[in-house]
Amino acid sequence: MFIDEVTILIQSGDGGDGCCSFRREKYVPLGGPDGGDGGDGGSVIFEADIHLSTLTELKNNRLYRAKSGSSGKGQTMTGKSGKDLIIKVPAGTLIRNQKNLDLLADLTEHKVQFVAARGGKGGRGNARFKSSRNRAPRQFETGTLTEEIKLFLELKLLADVAVIGLPNAGKSTFISKISHARPKIADYPFTTLIPNLGVVQLDDFSTFVAADIPGLVEGAHKGKGLGIRFLKHTERCRLLVHLLDFSSSNIRDPLDDYRVVQNELKQFSEKLYQLPQILVASKVDHPEAVEKFQTCEPYLKEINQKVYAVSSMTGKGLPKLLWKIKEVLDGLKEELVLPV
Repeated sequence: MFIDEVTILIQSGDGGDGCCSFRREKYVPLGGPDGGDGGDGGSVIFEADIHLSTLTELKNNRLYRAKSGSSGKGQTMTGKSGKDLIIKVPAGTLIRNQKNLDLLADLTEHKVQFVAARGGKGGRGNARFKSSRNRAPRQFETGTLTEEIKLFLELKLLADVAVIGLPNAGKSTFISKISHARPKIADYPFTTLIPNLGVVQLDDFSTFVAADIPGLVEGAHKGKGLGIRFLKHTERCRLLVHLLDFSSSNIRDPLDDYRVVQNELKQFSEKLYQLPQILVASKVDHPEAVEKFQTCEPYLKEINQKVYAVSSMTGKGLPKLLWKIKEVLDGLKEELVLPV
């Protein structure tokens, strides 16, 4: 099951209490105070992990509590500190305060950590309060108590390229051919119900990550079909690859399909709509499909000069398209490092 939103409770460990104790040994008169400090409580820490792709494990356990510190003991022995609780989440996870949805952390890199709740501080034992005027102090401190915090976790996939298009445009077949991703493939709408990530390896030094976004339909920005649930997974991408169904069995006009998807992108997010795009005529593996593409190609090039015809089944046109994607991504990377 693909879970990309979850609400959980976390609580760091309480601090241990300080100890009130006096040294009592044979032949040692007036031993004095020897109460040790309490141990600090453990913290709750989130850590990004690129090997995870869903928040499913967090859905099964809604309360995460770190260990509390132990109380201090006599002979000035400090209590044991509570162990930190490290919660691993997929890279690309946003952590928000559930009450006001303020963003607390955006974990986008592998092994990056965020301390969401610090452990309580251990209390001081009575040995800490000894002075020249107070030789036998009986005061000590209790450890700091912590409270539960409610967090809202939201996953937005980290991918360089988002593959978009109407249902049955050939996105799943496309991503299964260019990467090791194995999405479900079938000849009916909404076959893909979850986003699929795939690493595309062009050569030993050229790779990029592509995400297959489940099919959009007219009205998706209002929640129709799979709605905005998966549109958000395109927001971190740098490039959109828009697949249009040119198969002979498709009775729709590919240009109309293009306008539908573009409108949904614009209605959902102007920033998303402005992302660079490459148009791909998909399923061009039949003479009728080739003829349909040749008829529409001039109109498509008026919209976007980056137009490619491919057949994921036969592999026709895929190498040229993939290298073009890599070229565009490299160009976007260079733009980011240019001085302002």
